[in-house]
Amino acid sequence: MEVTRLENLPPPPGIINSIRAGFDTIASHITVILLPLLLNLLMWLGPRLRMDALFGSVENDMVDIWRSGGIPAEDIQRVLDWYDATIPAINLFWVVRTLPVGISNLLLANGTSATPMGDPAIWQVSGLSLPGWIILLTLIGWVGGALYFRSVAWIVLVEKEQVVHTFAAIFQTVLLSILFGIVLFMIGLPLILVLVLLAQLNAFLANLFVLFVSLGSVWVIVPLFFWSHGIFLDRQNVFASMLSSIQLTRFTLPTSSLFVLTVFLLAYGLNFLWRIPAEDSWLTLFGIFGHSFVTTALLAGSFIYYRDMKAWLKDVLETLRPVNSVRQA
Repeated sequence: MEVTRLENLPPPPGIINSIRAGFDTIASHITVILLPLLLNLLMWLGPRLRMDALFGSVENDMVDIWRSGGIPAEDIQRVLDWYDATIPAINLFWVVRTLPVGISNLLLANGTSATPMGDPAIWQVSGLSLPGWIILLTLIGWVGGALYFRSVAWIVLVEKEQVVHTFAAIFQTVLLSILFGIVLFMIGLPLILVLVLLAQLNAFLANLFVLFVSLGSVWVIVPLFFWSHGIFLDRQNVFASMLSSIQLTRFTLPTSSLFVLTVFLLAYGLNFLWRIPAEDSWLTLFGIFGHSFVTTALLAGSFIYYRDMKAWLKDVLETLRPVNSVRQA
C-alpha cells in the first residue's frame, strides 16, 4: 500500500525545468528587469562615491603611529602601495547591493573607470559623512530589493492577490537583512579566528579546516538562499520564512543544494561574459541587459522551484501521514 501511494505521487520539481520556467516567465514579463537595468546603468554612467581623500587625510598620522610601533619601513610602504592601488578603485555605491535581498547588479564601475561619455563625476566622502552614506545606501538597497523581489514574486504567483503588501515586504526585508548580518557575523567571526590560529600553527591544518568548512557550508548556504522566499510567496513573517526554508532543506537537501549550485554557476560564470566589453564602450549595454535578464530569470526560477517543491513536499507528507498513523496504531 505504501509503495503504491508513493508511486502515485508526481515527480519532484526538476532543476532545469524550474530554471527554464523562470526564463520563460521573465521573457513574457520583460518589464520586471527594469530595476536591475536602471541600477546597472546608474552604477556604470553615474558618479563615483570614493573615500581615497578621507584615507589621504589620515595617511601621515597612520604612518607616524606605525613607525612609533616599530613596524619596518618596507612593510609600511607595502601597505601604502596597497592602499594607493585599492582605495581609489572602491565605489561606495556598491553598498546598494544588499544581501540576501537586493537588486542584482554587475558592480561594473569602480572608482577610477571611465565611461563612453568621458570621465565620471567623483564624489568624496568625509569622516563625518561616511557613516551617513553607508546607512543611506543600505536603506536604499533594502527598499529596492524588497520591491524587486516582490515584483518577481508577483509574476510567479498564480493567484496575484497572495502577493505580499509593499510595506510588509519592506519591513520584513529589513528584519531579514539584519538577522542575516547577525548570523553571518556569529558564524564567520569564530571561523576566521580558528583559521588564523591554525594558519599560525600549520598550513596543512588550515587547509584541512577550510576543506571541512566548505563541505559543511552546504547546510548553511542552502537555507540562507531560500530564507526570503516565504516572505514574498506565502506572506510569511521573517521567522516563519526562515523555518520554512530550513524545513525545505531538511527534506530536499541533495536536490536543493544542486539547484543552488546551478544558479550560482550560471550567474557567476555568465558575469565573465557580460564584462568582456570595455567599460568605456557602448557595447557594455549588451552586457548590462544580459545580466539584468539572466539574474532576474534565475530569481524567478528559484521562486518557482521553492513554490513547486513546497507543494510536492506537502503532498508527500500528507500521503505518508495515514501510513504512519496506521503503523503507530
